[in-house]
Amino acid sequence: MKYKRKLFGKVFSNLDCGKALMIIGPRRVGKTVLLKEINKSVDQDVLFLNGEDPATSSLLLGKTLHQYKQLLGKTQLLIIDEAQKIKGIGSIVKLMLDEIQGLTIVLTGSSAFDLHNRFGEPLTGRKKTFRMFPLSFHEFSAAETALETISSLEDKLLFGGYPEVWQYEHHNEKSDYLIELASDYLYKDILALDQIRNAQKIQDILRLLAFQVGKDVSSEELSRNVGLARNTVDKYLDLLSKVFVIFSVGGFSRNLRKEIAKGKRWYFVDNGVLNTILGDFRQLSQRNDVGMLWENYLISERVKTQSYSGMIVNNYYWRTYDRQEIDWIEETEGKLHGYEIKWSDKHVKPPAAWKKAYPEATYSIINRKNYVNFLK
Repeated sequence: MKYKRKLFGKVFSNLDCGKALMIIGPRRVGKTVLLKEINKSVDQDVLFLNGEDPATSSLLLGKTLHQYKQLLGKTQLLIIDEAQKIKGIGSIVKLMLDEIQGLTIVLTGSSAFDLHNRFGEPLTGRKKTFRMFPLSFHEFSAAETALETISSLEDKLLFGGYPEVWQYEHHNEKSDYLIELASDYLYKDILALDQIRNAQKIQDILRLLAFQVGKDVSSEELSRNVGLARNTVDKYLDLLSKVFVIFSVGGFSRNLRKEIAKGKRWYFVDNGVLNTILGDFRQLSQRNDVGMLWENYLISERVKTQSYSGMIVNNYYWRTYDRQEIDWIEETEGKLHGYEIKWSDKHVKPPAAWKKAYPEATYSIINRKNYVNFLK
């Protein structure tokens, strides 16, 4: 089944902006496929280059402006896939955009730190950044009937949204693909760094996080459990976030004495990766962690919704020392919205401390009956 990607329209509508359009995201989420779709759809001269091809580096490195103009000719759109592989690409792109009128450059890369380190400073004011995720609820539902959306929910909680997963029909084929993805691609950008040599420690950290989704996690605790210095653990967590494996949410507080604001909760960008780390692809009826899978799925999908719709929002969780808590808090335009995530349809009253401290805030329970509206 072919899925229409949410970013297509956004990127396509900016192709005449005369800037660098940076598409960042994990490996294997479909960035190259998106570029090829754009290439086929435009009615203008396009030069398509692959940054992983050594010939591309030879073509671009150490050239004069005159040589770049000769290379591009009448080209109005330059596309460079895996652009972070090209040394000095930021300065090259800046020179082209400054001196060649009417040129737009589309660049993709698999890791935020590569792209921002190499493109950030030279392209200040000259770029627009788009983040691409695994397939989102919106992208699935646009290609499904309402019945298919309902019937495929369990598979989404188990296998996530990497596009290639959904080319396979059987459960074991999907799990085999995800295991291969994790072993060959998930840490590739991190392990390419000279100072990162211990893949096992990274896996140990991820496994600890996988068992504590939706719970407060401290760097000190992780440090003790994996036998690394806290600063090293923090560095690994930062890198895992920058290659789009995990993301964190902080605690919300307006400085009320009972509120816990210093902690973090960690979620996985994709449920399929989460289950790969757990080493568990059993059906939901055989598992005792369905609530955790549901929470990770809804929160990761909500982040996709926020990103693709351009929402300006701050995300938190809320908890007090006497164990009152709310799973997900959104702060938008000065207003607070609290969401409690439940797999069952059991009604839960808002915490008394929350109602007292923030009487103007909204509070909703998100479950299988109403989650579609939450993700819209």
